[in-house]
Amino acid sequence: MFRSSVAAAGTFLTRHCRRTSHGACGTGIRMFSSVSDPEIKVCIVGSGPAGFYTAQHLLKYHKSTVIDIYEKQPVPFGLVRFGVAPDHPEVKNVVNAFTQTALQVRCSFHGNITVGKDVSIEELKQAYHVLVLSYGAETNRLLGIPGENLQGVYSASSLVGWYNGLPENRHLNPELNNETAVILGHGNVALDIARILLSPIDMLKKTDITAHSLEALQNSKVKRVVIVGRRGPLQVAFTIKELREMIKLPDTRLLYDPSDFEGLKHTVKDLPRPRRRLIELMIKAALEMNSEKEAENRGAATKEWCLRFLRSPLQIIPSDDGKRVGGIRLSVTKLEGSAESAKAIQTEDIEDLECGLVLSSIGYKSHPIDPSVPFDQREGLIPNKLGRVLHAPGMYCSGWVKRGPVGVIATTMNDSFETADSVLQDVKSGRLDVSASKGGFKVIEALLEQRGICPVSFSGWKKIDCFEVAKGKKAGKPREKLIMLDLVSYWNCQPWSPPSTWLVVSLLE
Repeated sequence: MFRSSVAAAGTFLTRHCRRTSHGACGTGIRMFSSVSDPEIKVCIVGSGPAGFYTAQHLLKYHKSTVIDIYEKQPVPFGLVRFGVAPDHPEVKNVVNAFTQTALQVRCSFHGNITVGKDVSIEELKQAYHVLVLSYGAETNRLLGIPGENLQGVYSASSLVGWYNGLPENRHLNPELNNETAVILGHGNVALDIARILLSPIDMLKKTDITAHSLEALQNSKVKRVVIVGRRGPLQVAFTIKELREMIKLPDTRLLYDPSDFEGLKHTVKDLPRPRRRLIELMIKAALEMNSEKEAENRGAATKEWCLRFLRSPLQIIPSDDGKRVGGIRLSVTKLEGSAESAKAIQTEDIEDLECGLVLSSIGYKSHPIDPSVPFDQREGLIPNKLGRVLHAPGMYCSGWVKRGPVGVIATTMNDSFETADSVLQDVKSGRLDVSASKGGFKVIEALLEQRGICPVSFSGWKKIDCFEVAKGKKAGKPREKLIMLDLVSYWNCQPWSPPSTWLVVSLLE
């Protein structure tokens, strides 16, 4: 779901993180620790980019910091593994840097541990000086319209998790028996899903898409994808990279309503460069639809997609049996305001669109992890100031749970560095008391053992990684992801459940 390459992140660092006279990255934080300083035990909850970038910064600028990263999945890297589209391998290269962080002596990964269930926040606070919450935003925003629970209606995150190997989405079994799919939302995730639904199977076979989803897509009857947004072309949230990939997708044709772009040429010139280039590409694609060459290409294509603007969902229409999706009712909207801040207002005009699959891609929000952690239910965020959780000394947050599910990977990196700097400042100023010795993971490990919870270490992940890569190589793929809810009995613990042991060993043979 992150839309930035490692190279872009590197450019961001070069431009915005000049080394200061204090020897730190542009924030005034000096390297103030020494080998004689007491260890600062830090717990980070969440092993996605926010968690790893926070760990990276703390390890770099405080040599007495010892970090434990907790993750509910058996494997690390969060949305880099489970959210980034299979055909975007360049974005996943960031795991190389995260791996170097995890392999440092002062950093440990502990997978297969659900904080708030297997271990409480209060228990972690007792075991660590610092607690950083970086568990992301995995709750879907609901449409709140009739028919939302019909068979064939799915959240975008569920479908993304399905084709990316998220264990809880393995049995999604999406309805792919109808020719038309509707995606609600004009963000990058919406275009990612449209691309996966329409991509030639031979292209997907070369990615790390899961085997079960590849098989389903191979038998899919979806030939038309309609991507619906409440506002107009000037307000789309996707980026030019995703749009360009859709326009160039083999065996597909783009359908535009030319009236959607009337008068935009005069407006575009005053927009910031990234937005201007995006709108110009949409206008160019719309104009080229009428060219002789494009008409010939459209005639040969077997699949199509379109962007529908100024439409808001009113109802999911049931099929004749009343159980499945039969279509969607849309309200025609109008804009009030200007440019990117314009708001969509529903009108009395409506239209019905026949379809068999509806995917909601209208955003995510975080959830409260524990009653003891302050949480803003309305905003779906942990209330904080520069990453310091309000009214909770020693507790911090970074990433989407801190600022909301917005931005690219460089945004998350900068945000996480800011939180790490707040920790360092609080240690240096004495605001954070680190004088008492803390037990860290040794204390938590004893609790987990009593509760029958077996963590997966980073060395355990490396075994999984090697197995996935080897299995993928046989199929001509970068990797073949293991999808299991229980990986730990093979690597880290004595087997306590014969079915679990059989499952792991049979998959590794």
